Order: sequence, then structure tokens, then C-alpha cells
Amino acid sequence: MKGNQKTLHRQIRSQFQGKRHIPFVATDHEIGHGRNITWALRAKQAPEHIREAWIGTSWIMEVTASGTRDGKPFQATHLFLTSLRTTPEALLQLVRDRWSIEGWHWIRDTQLHEDAHRYRGNGAGVMATLRTAALNLLRLAGFRSIRSGLQAVMHDITALLAMARRQPRCLLKL
Repeated sequence: MKGNQKTLHRQIRSQFQGKRHIPFVATDHEIGHGRNITWALRAKQAPEHIREAWIGTSWIMEVTASGTRDGKPFQATHLFLTSLRTTPEALLQLVRDRWSIEGWHWIRDTQLHEDAHRYRGNGAGVMATLRTAALNLLRLAGFRSIRSGLQAVMHDITALLAMARRQPRCLLKL
């Protein structure tokens, strides 16, 4: 739930403030890639006024991610509503999966300026495939930063072709 739905955002946020009873919780912990993050989901049945305005809604959720990223303190809280009827653990996994996808799209837009491209027809699919291949090649080559990887091979066709011919480490062990 983004801030552009101000009333709904305020209504959901108020349901998780103070000493209200939150019946459903789930947590998860992630260590790796420079992160040490604890994810906490708190969920409850959507109140009647939200279910009436947003037909089909069953749960409202607050998800907090807190810890460190690259040694720096990090905290983010997001609000959600959903029509899914499942366990809090499954809801938390769905939220984490969504953030993973959003992170991938953020890289594609900020580093490759994908949203600025105006390809049509088959060109859009071809360019998206080439961008995905480029990102995967940079990751396989060991670049933790897409920006530094792009800068390293941008004007070096030899390095780019060497990356394309390189076999992933997992295949070399066979």
C-alpha cells in the first residue's frame, strides 16, 4: 500500500498502532549479500469499513524489515491488504518474493533505463531479453554492482565477449 491512497494507508496504519491485539505474526531472518535483516509480519482480518470499500479484502498486514545493509542500519515498514486466505508465514514469503522482484525492476530501470525505451512489437521483447542476458552475465562474472559491471565492459568488447563465453562455476564442477 503506497502513500498515494492516503485514507486507506492511514486506516491500515492505525490498525497496527498502540496496544491493539494482532492475532497473526510471522518472522524470518536473512543473512547474506551484506545484509542482516529480520522480517516481521503482523496481520489481522481487515475491519469492516476496509472490506466494504475494497471488496474481497480479507487481511491487512504490516511488514517491517530491520537490521543492517552493508554495515549501515536499515528499517522499512510497508502496509498491505490482500484477498488471499493463507498462513502468516505464506503471506510473509509472498511479500519477500514481491520485494525481490521489485528490486530487480529497480535495477533494470535505474541502471538500464528500461522504462525510457520505446521499442514496439518484437523489438521490446528482444531488448528485454538482451538486457536480462547482460545482467545475468555481469552477476556470473562476479560483479556485485551492476553499475560497476556495466562500466567495466561498456567500451571493452573483448571483456564482454569473454563473459559471454565463460561457463558458470556450477557447470565446471561436473
